[in-house]
Amino acid sequence: MPGPSPFMALAIEASRRVRGFTSPNPWVGAALVRDGELLATGATAPPGGPHAEAAALAATPDARGATAYVTLEPCAPFEGKRTPPCSEALVAAGVARVVIALEDPDPAVRGRGIARLRDAGIAVEIGDGRDEALALLRPYFKHRATGRPYVIAKFAASLDGRIATATGDSKWITGERARDLGHQQRAWVDAVLAGSGTILADDAALTARPGGELAARQPVRVVLDARGRVPATARLFRETGHIIVATTAAVDPAWRASIAATGATIMDCEPGATGGVNLDQLFAALGRRGILSAWAEGGGETLGSLFAGQHADEVWAFIAPMIIGGDGRAAVGPAGARTIADAWRLRDPVVEQLGTDILVRGYTGEWEP
Repeated sequence: MPGPSPFMALAIEASRRVRGFTSPNPWVGAALVRDGELLATGATAPPGGPHAEAAALAATPDARGATAYVTLEPCAPFEGKRTPPCSEALVAAGVARVVIALEDPDPAVRGRGIARLRDAGIAVEIGDGRDEALALLRPYFKHRATGRPYVIAKFAASLDGRIATATGDSKWITGERARDLGHQQRAWVDAVLAGSGTILADDAALTARPGGELAARQPVRVVLDARGRVPATARLFRETGHIIVATTAAVDPAWRASIAATGATIMDCEPGATGGVNLDQLFAALGRRGILSAWAEGGGETLGSLFAGQHADEVWAFIAPMIIGGDGRAAVGPAGARTIADAWRLRDPVVEQLGTDILVRGYTGEWEP
């Protein structure tokens, strides 16, 4: 399929720049054009601030007769809405045409914004840049469809699928470029998730540090600890940002009190069917908190549970040109597919080279937008 038109591409780039800063609202971009000349671009502000269309309109003194390129259907009035509806703003500004990449899946908006524009005599076209806009907005679409976050499973492994040696040594399997790209991903998602084993093995902070610098905006850090193993002295609790520790009612009350004293939120879940915490409950609770996206970093047991429960929507596998062998720790475990036919496969896979490392990414799981 052809890519987005040049002006829709500008709107998509505007939306990319604010991805991660607008949840639970979608990250939307807009471009205003008249007579082939760009008037302004705009992007959604954090919750409570103007949406993309309003931001673009505010940046130009006169939008009469213009065409608005928007990555998502302009919103319509609904109960509890905190900002003026963008469909009404476009009508009031005298815009003549609106080109929309995607219809909004939210039941409060779905089709109503488009109908308002057409009722006002504005020409509406849908579909320009659809694939590119959808690739950016998949977390929003999943959250609106299921109430749960979009989960990206990430691991860095050797050629033989090991994420650490038998002794637990894992620093560093992949090179600097691969590690920095992981931090760039952490910087836009709403949450970074890891099991207690990863915290204990690496004393991991789970913070976003693209370019080696601590990002101003940090994701919520979620630790899965059904047995109460992570100590309150862990580095994780000394770093800036909010932490959620998902556990069960069976943990030692003294451990619970020590974790609560760090300022972390303790989230009780039922035990999972094969141990750990019940991930269905966890993701439903995270979705209710407005978390639309989660970057899951393992370890192998946690990733195995994500795949087995059909919770992973996307995979980012960083593969290093080395062989660990022996009893090195598997990237995904402990249980797996019993037959090749049952193996979890990637849809629309992409392969990229990052220095000497390889990134393989693609979509997985049952959910599709």
